[in-house]
Amino acid sequence: MTSPSPRPASPTAARFPVVVVGAGPAGLTVGNILRAAGLDCLVLETESRAFIEQRPRAGVVEEWAVRELERRGLAGRLVERAERHSACEFRFDGHGYRFDYAELTGRHHWIHPQPLLVTDLVREYADVRGGEIRFGVRDVRLHDLDSDRPAVSYTDPDSGERRLVYCDFVAGCDGARGASRAALPPRARISRHDYGIGWLALLAEAPPSSDRVLFGMHTDGFAGHMPRSAGMTRYYLQCPPGDDPDAWTHERVWDQLQRRLAAADRPPLTEGRLLEKRVLDMHTYVVEPMVFGRLFLAGDAAHLVAPIAAKGMNLALHDAFLLGDALAAYLDKEDPAGLDGYSDACLRRVWDYQEFSEWLSEIYHGASYGDSYRAGTTLARLRRLFTSPAAAAAFAEQYLGTAEAF
Repeated sequence: MTSPSPRPASPTAARFPVVVVGAGPAGLTVGNILRAAGLDCLVLETESRAFIEQRPRAGVVEEWAVRELERRGLAGRLVERAERHSACEFRFDGHGYRFDYAELTGRHHWIHPQPLLVTDLVREYADVRGGEIRFGVRDVRLHDLDSDRPAVSYTDPDSGERRLVYCDFVAGCDGARGASRAALPPRARISRHDYGIGWLALLAEAPPSSDRVLFGMHTDGFAGHMPRSAGMTRYYLQCPPGDDPDAWTHERVWDQLQRRLAAADRPPLTEGRLLEKRVLDMHTYVVEPMVFGRLFLAGDAAHLVAPIAAKGMNLALHDAFLLGDALAAYLDKEDPAGLDGYSDACLRRVWDYQEFSEWLSEIYHGASYGDSYRAGTTLARLRRLFTSPAAAAAFAEQYLGTAEAF
């Protein structure tokens, strides 16, 4: 929980209008928006710059998010390097079924690994726009959040001294285990859901076996194929939660991928060396509200969406656009409208994406529960996507994130 400000290590404590805790997509986007408005802020990050620029994360960016990044001058290299996807494919009953959402809606997805976006955002914030950022800080703590003079303290990685920074607002963008979550008061409501399944996340040194994302629904469990680059492919395999990645040998992985993604009308997968294996336990949470005094949560500090629908980075960017704009308007014109409505505006999209992820989870995993009823209803839902224009349009709207206008 928040605590009173300690005495600063030096006679004069630093001061910034905004302290951003966490240098992920949300925190860096907020920082860039503030710098573009001519406002100072300080970004604090516990990891090194090299680490955050290489940390493996998701790579699906929705079209509306790219438009918003472009509007703020933050998407130049993304558009140059990202792959544009217009369709996905469901594989079930031994066949492949292409779902062309671009033809249906005129919208598409971008595939762009998060580390590349973070690299660009750091460069823009620190090197181009001259923003202040401290890497490798330790023991970050938030203070006096219910006052009009909140503060953030941290240990300097070079000197080992405690530093104190006063501010008007704190943007908590440091994930579920960061200082922002540790500072939440008892009144915070955290809703959690555990899907009771795991996904083995794999990165293969192998060219994509298709030009689109593949979803395999099989009695052995779900499998996913996500193109990342000309020579790299991300795969997922459903597994027990907490499973040991080392128990999945090269042979076992590719046997299950080939089996679960098999389709009589499609060629087999192109295999390659496995560069990464880790098990993700499918769970989710939502913090309500997302504002506590002068602390504004964004990204994973406020909510986690299991990677079932690839919504996490998009939600983080949505929060950051709203928060950055609202802070800039308040600090420049003392206009509180955006800040007052921030939590409600974010949570509408958060819960919409959570509901879609839960629905999609039943599609992905329904055939693997050993329950003939759930398997039958799952198959009915899948067939409906390819026989009902209304069902196809509803799915495309949620899959592309266009259900609610930005």
